[in-house]
Amino acid sequence: MGLDSIFLEEIVNFRQQLHSFPELSGNEKNTSHSVAQFLLKTKPSELIRNIGGHGIAAIYDSGNPGLTILLRADSDALPIQESNTFAYRSKNDGVAHLCGHDGHSAILAGMAKVLDKQRPKKGRVVLLFQPAEETGEGAKKVINDKLFTKIKPDFAFALHNLPGFEKGIVCIKDGSFASASTGVIIHLKGLSSHAAHPEDGKNPDVLLANLIIKLNEMNTVETQSKDFALLTVIHARLGEQAFGTSPGHAVLMATIRASRNEDMFAICKRIEETVEDDCNAFKIKYTISYTEEFPATINNAECVGIIKEAALANDIPLKTLTSSFRWSEDFGHFTQSCKAALFGIGSGIDHPQLHNEHYDFPDEIIEPAILMFKGILKKLEML
Repeated sequence: MGLDSIFLEEIVNFRQQLHSFPELSGNEKNTSHSVAQFLLKTKPSELIRNIGGHGIAAIYDSGNPGLTILLRADSDALPIQESNTFAYRSKNDGVAHLCGHDGHSAILAGMAKVLDKQRPKKGRVVLLFQPAEETGEGAKKVINDKLFTKIKPDFAFALHNLPGFEKGIVCIKDGSFASASTGVIIHLKGLSSHAAHPEDGKNPDVLLANLIIKLNEMNTVETQSKDFALLTVIHARLGEQAFGTSPGHAVLMATIRASRNEDMFAICKRIEETVEDDCNAFKIKYTISYTEEFPATINNAECVGIIKEAALANDIPLKTLTSSFRWSEDFGHFTQSCKAALFGIGSGIDHPQLHNEHYDFPDEIIEPAILMFKGILKKLEML
């Protein structure tokens, strides 16, 4: 059931190559080129470049009628300085693959080699290397790209490595797997004045303080739901460092997370109502905007069943989760557009956590991950 050692060595080398040259979300040009060069050696029926930005989609078409199955990996890195000292550490200062997207892409590259030797019996298999996952923009841009009309998957599957779980174990959950999240930006516009005459202006200081308190109170009062919901104030700024000026503007930022989309929408509505009421009371103007919006990743029950069967068929340990993860994954856009599911694969109990400067993707889990994707295609009678 295992994979050839020479096969695995090539994939590990490719993973470490990607790790050495990470690129931030929306800037994955060289990563995309490296992936495309690797894929061309596997003779895909069609290679779609620049989908949703620097995305790459390789289509392996059987030539026979059937389903279109999408397997997706993310390819962007993080704006964090890596602390590792191994030879293949990041060569780009302040940028590093500290979430494992290099590993996810390498796993999908391994699937390209599988499909080179074993073409689908029916339908099509599409390998999507998606950009800009970390900012929540990539999946949406891919799906909205006119090039995506060439794909239109019936099923979509993806994985994410999970530090804190036994190495190689598959983690799955029905329904919400990863939380919805969004950043909220509140701009408050009063009127500046001389610090000696604050009465001549409209300083939003008290309003800002009130809103910080009220937003934090939403965690105990307003965000009560059946599942996980959380509001975190992450930034506040009042005026400038000018001792002669009473400020006339302020900014408040917060992150909302919830395991259900409807809970996140409800919190957003409550924030908007609170800001409107308080700003009217203080006679201060405001704007509210949202950024880095991730829908909840809601796993399809049929897809979850297929993942479980693939794990059992490959004798890979399986863990059924009881609660969704607090972090977000823009694969949630795919779970809204077709039958889809995201599953986890353990990176090790004591492995450094995601986004940690000491993190490095464990190459030992590449093999079980490829076997999982291959097993999923077998269960769908594609191989």
